[in-house]
Amino acid sequence: MNVTKMVRVAAVATLAIGAVAGCAKEDTGGTTEGGVTLVKSGALTTCTHLPYAPFQSKDDSGKVVGFDVALIDLVATRLKVKQEIVDTPFEGIKSGADLNSGKCDVAAAGMTITDERKKVLDFSDPYFDATQALATQTGKEVKTLEELAGKRLGVQGGTTGEEYIKTQVQEKSLKIEVVSYKDLAALQQALATNQVVAAVNDLPVWNEYIKANPGKVVVAAGFDTGEQYGFAVKKGNAELLKEVNAALTAARGDGSYDKIYAEWIGEKPAA
Repeated sequence: MNVTKMVRVAAVATLAIGAVAGCAKEDTGGTTEGGVTLVKSGALTTCTHLPYAPFQSKDDSGKVVGFDVALIDLVATRLKVKQEIVDTPFEGIKSGADLNSGKCDVAAAGMTITDERKKVLDFSDPYFDATQALATQTGKEVKTLEELAGKRLGVQGGTTGEEYIKTQVQEKSLKIEVVSYKDLAALQQALATNQVVAAVNDLPVWNEYIKANPGKVVVAAGFDTGEQYGFAVKKGNAELLKEVNAALTAARGDGSYDKIYAEWIGEKPAA
């Protein structure tokens, strides 16, 4: 092959590579007017884990809705973008892996603020006071964990509810078999099909389930663990965190937070 022909072949190859690269070009993100950098231009991308009604779940049309979704919509509106939701395992959310990898800008997953999680995530101001609750099938109520000795108790893996129950079982030397399920749907199915005699998760979650399945399940006991939910951003993302907190503050001030709370959670407890 002569030199001229080699140059022509090289030129064609270069153009071909450029064309392929052009086809594979990805959205490299963008910056809002307020200086907030987003992983996708024109969108506030939210990582969550479905289902977790009333905080986030799909409605009959397949749209993701809920308390968390509505509050993050306020942040998106503030940034003049649309919210886009990514359903992803909770482990990747609470570990910070999803935010660090650029899968999303913010995490909204009914997530309790804990000191351990603060090491890998930056949390917003608290937006919800959570209480753990123990649910049983109707007619099989118990009032204490001690009554579950020798029985199976279900929890959702990776949650503060799981941590609380395992700590109680260990500290009180309770003879309870704690069974962890990958998500809320699996936990609720286990309770409904007698795989476990009781199950623990956040109170609003059980209230929502009871509304959807009247007469089948009851909240038998509650545990005031003093938990609070927070939205999370990548460690060091001060600009976005500032906007999230500003949206929450504005919502509490103009009454929109109360309206969203009433729609998705119900009557607010007395202050």
